Amino acid sequence: MRSILVTGCNRGLGLGLIKSLIKHEKSPEYIFATCRNISAADELKNIAASNDKVRLIEIDLKNYDKYPEVVKQVGDVVKDEGLNVLFNSAGISPRSSFIGIKGLKASELMDTYAVNCVAPLMLSKAFIPLLKMASDKNKSSPLGVGRAAIINMSSILGSIKLNTDGSLYHYRVTKSGVNAATKSLSIDLKNDKIMATALHPGWVKTDMGGPKAPLEVEESCDKMVETLFNLTDTHNGAFIQYDGKSLPW
Repeated sequence: MRSILVTGCNRGLGLGLIKSLIKHEKSPEYIFATCRNISAADELKNIAASNDKVRLIEIDLKNYDKYPEVVKQVGDVVKDEGLNVLFNSAGISPRSSFIGIKGLKASELMDTYAVNCVAPLMLSKAFIPLLKMASDKNKSSPLGVGRAAIINMSSILGSIKLNTDGSLYHYRVTKSGVNAATKSLSIDLKNDKIMATALHPGWVKTDMGGPKAPLEVEESCDKMVETLFNLTDTHNGAFIQYDGKSLPW
């Protein structure tokens, strides 16, 4: 993996992924980290200032018209090597989702859908030329992150089979949606040798996961990065968790 772009890196799992990628023995040459407001992302800025591998890109992921600008910024750096990995990590979940069906608001549901489902799919579409470029450049490499891959941050809450508690409509339906999108991407991009995989980070102690979560951000992200490097063609179109274990749809 020569290059990777991770979205939603101002805090939580996105920031954790950048930290894990930096310290990994196979750390990519180029690590692109996006966030909505760079001026407010102090820790991310400090990381970029001390590590020339990390390059910051400011983008509001709901501003789909700006995606070509992001692609150009990345393309200007990677040139004809293309982009090896697009990791769609950014996600939101309104607190009202814990109230259940009575707390469901159309505006919040649409906003969550825009970030959790539409953005990963449209950003994937925008980056296909650079991903295809990387895939063609690495024809001798097997399917995986050493060639070209789209990794969509999903959640076990997106599993329909494992939903035994109900509620959490915003997060569940958008993560089920991104799972469906990932599966279709894996089929549509198969001939281009671009992998697409949905990845569950586990229940993590983040602003979204809460303090009762059993996993620390560092542990989850370290394991996710290790799993990335071990992906094979068997993981194309798969739904797995941070340690590589398969999950039911």
